[in-house]
Amino acid sequence: MARASWVEYFTQMSQLVATRSTCPRRNVGAVLVRNHRVIASGYNGAPGGQPHCTEVGCVIENDHCVRTIHAELNALLQCARYGIATQDVDLFCTDMPCRHCARAVVQAGIRRIYYLRPYQSPETWELMAATGVQLIRVEAPDADFLS
Repeated sequence: MARASWVEYFTQMSQLVATRSTCPRRNVGAVLVRNHRVIASGYNGAPGGQPHCTEVGCVIENDHCVRTIHAELNALLQCARYGIATQDVDLFCTDMPCRHCARAVVQAGIRRIYYLRPYQSPETWELMAATGVQLIRVEAPDADFLS
């Protein structure tokens, strides 16, 4: 077995994190990385102590589940909770961020976003281009945890 590149390694981690997702509509995982070290991870799910979609169903508004906190935001909130700086960190995510998460990512100082699945969000592309945050689509590694 060939040794995984750093991008493959952290991309696979994001896929593994996604297996903890509690929204049946889409399993998303995110990993924040500084200098080849994981500083936080997150998956989409309800706020702590609240019922999950898998338990009580999704809350749908405009064809989106609003019960969950998105994976990217959950990872950033872990950093906020524990006082971990996010300036110049890389984000590895199973999905390209939505426009809301994209704004949070920019504000947190993330420098690059590696993602597997595209998301229909022209606002995300425009914001990343305007702020210099790199959006890098990667191919799914052989060990594909996505379903």
